[in-house]
Amino acid sequence: MKKTLVLLLCLPVFLFAKQKEISVDVCIYGGTSAGVIAAYTAAKSGKNVIVVEPGSRLGGLSAGGLGMTDIGNKYVVSGLALDFYRKLGTHYGSFESWIFEPKVALQIFNDYIKQAKVEVLYNKQLVSAVKSGKTITEIAVANTATKTARLLKIKAKVFLDCTYEGDLMAKAGVSYFVGREDNSTYGETLSGVQLLKQHQLPDGVDPYVEKGNPSSGLLWGINNEALKPNGTGDKKVQAYNFRITLTNDPKNLVEITKPDNYDPKRYELLIRQKEIQPWKGLNDVFIWSLMPNQKTDINNRNGMSTDMIGANWDYPEADYAKRKQFIKAHEDYTKGLLYFVGNDPRIPDFIRKEMKTWGYPKDEYEDNGNWSPQLYIREARRMVSDVVMNQNHCQGREVVSDEIAFAAYTMDSHNCDRLVVNGMAKNEGNVEVGGFPPFPISYRAIVPKRNEVDNLLVPVCMSASHIAFGSIRMEPVFMVLAQSAAVAAVIAIDQKIAIQDVDVNAIKAILKSNPKADGRKPDVISSVADEKHIAITGNWEKIATKGYGKYYLVRSSASTEASVKFGFDHKAQPGKYKAYYYYPKGEKDAAEIDLELYNGKEKKSISLNLKEVKIQGQTTSIWVEIGEFDFDFSANAYLKLTNNYAKGDIAANAVLLVPNK
Repeated sequence: MKKTLVLLLCLPVFLFAKQKEISVDVCIYGGTSAGVIAAYTAAKSGKNVIVVEPGSRLGGLSAGGLGMTDIGNKYVVSGLALDFYRKLGTHYGSFESWIFEPKVALQIFNDYIKQAKVEVLYNKQLVSAVKSGKTITEIAVANTATKTARLLKIKAKVFLDCTYEGDLMAKAGVSYFVGREDNSTYGETLSGVQLLKQHQLPDGVDPYVEKGNPSSGLLWGINNEALKPNGTGDKKVQAYNFRITLTNDPKNLVEITKPDNYDPKRYELLIRQKEIQPWKGLNDVFIWSLMPNQKTDINNRNGMSTDMIGANWDYPEADYAKRKQFIKAHEDYTKGLLYFVGNDPRIPDFIRKEMKTWGYPKDEYEDNGNWSPQLYIREARRMVSDVVMNQNHCQGREVVSDEIAFAAYTMDSHNCDRLVVNGMAKNEGNVEVGGFPPFPISYRAIVPKRNEVDNLLVPVCMSASHIAFGSIRMEPVFMVLAQSAAVAAVIAIDQKIAIQDVDVNAIKAILKSNPKADGRKPDVISSVADEKHIAITGNWEKIATKGYGKYYLVRSSASTEASVKFGFDHKAQPGKYKAYYYYPKGEKDAAEIDLELYNGKEKKSISLNLKEVKIQGQTTSIWVEIGEFDFDFSANAYLKLTNNYAKGDIAANAVLLVPNK
């Protein structure tokens, strides 16, 4: 009780109305994409689940503007995360869709909650957490925006923190870190201070209000601090921004007008950047990704853009009222940037005209002025547990054996600071290093240390160094981690054990047999990297990037016979499946490939046309439909890829069988 009192005294003073109490099996704090997936998983396992969402909208960033999905390698997207992208595909008339509109994602997340019959409490923020020994017994939440908030107590057997900020984790006394570790902490080379070249201001950008006059002061957005050596740890946080949804459909367009607190001085650095790098188009300053129905997902690009560098360092530890101020400041800055580019006379006329063809979409974020309520919290608190995922895990020098998910995206950090270096304005902190295959994520990285909390899982603000988190922190991976966490929660409840004692093999067995959490028949997949059901003839080149999984094979010559035979698990359920070939697109590919399919009953020769295949989003690979077949796996069904008469390269990567609904 004493500990609870201390936590309450740290908050602003509220007059809480009469308390109400709820008791459930699983309480999920944070209705992000991870929170929704965890809730669906636990509820479909027969548990009584409640989701507490501090805001007014489910889905987090996936329903908040990030429609250009950060994939890395589709091998890492499994279970309900993959189901989500296939539901998007169904909406848009394709197998999967990795680009999408916010409102469509929101509807799918809402459908998951509705189908699982999960109660969601909106606009409820965490006030306190009560522990008995190492066990969280209850949390208290309230709408802290009101002066007479009604305090709601929620008791649960297991809690999940699915927020981007790690608020429940912190309130429960779990160890965590904010900022960038020194390289020496985990034997890394890419953490801490990093002055590199990407998303950088060009040489020669004067940082002073009066060019050449340091006594005139620094331009807005530049920090008055000396650059420290590369690798030095600090408490700085990589920049946040909004993933901006605009439209150029005149019938659906709301004009971009001068926003609150507009000040053109904030964008002086952009003017000076473009004096050195003249304008060519909007893509100079924005990653302007097109979404369905004439919409966008706009992200940060180059030296000065949508990232509000250095303005978020105190956000992770701020209370909810202060965070609203941070969010408002980012909104004003971002809307101001859009208005500035479209209206300031120093911007070339052709750029202003192009900008004015865009506006806010009437049919998005209708309850928030057509603007996303979700700031991109790229990183906040990160748990420190028994295993801290770090650069060595990403690059394969250390490999965990208790994996419950995989990651594969580039180790990616946006800039953390902007300061003066050798008399010039420079950004600091951007890192983009990839080139590694999917790597496993430890179960121990999503559970606290045993001596801290024994009934909490943290699939988002997980235990990872700054730079490793930069690879892991992608929405599909968060969803996979959350599903694994929910399965672990169910096992812990059923067996009445601490979450640290859950058998990882039991988690993996459930995910394999019931990947969509609701009893739907699982896919059947065969991949060359798994090797178990693969037979290879002839010489093939191994390619370690771009495909599905750790590698794929390429054959460049048809002069001698070569083949790859994809077999399947004999224990897979028989029936009708739609078959797909995974196509990692190259520069010298054959327009057609020859396949031989044996479904366990009869052989069939198939010619697959790849010439018209179109690939969208952050990927160069795609599943190409082969056809629908009735399989008997006990009779050694297979699909064989040959190089017969191939005019160009052919790739052997993976074959997927999706059961009929």
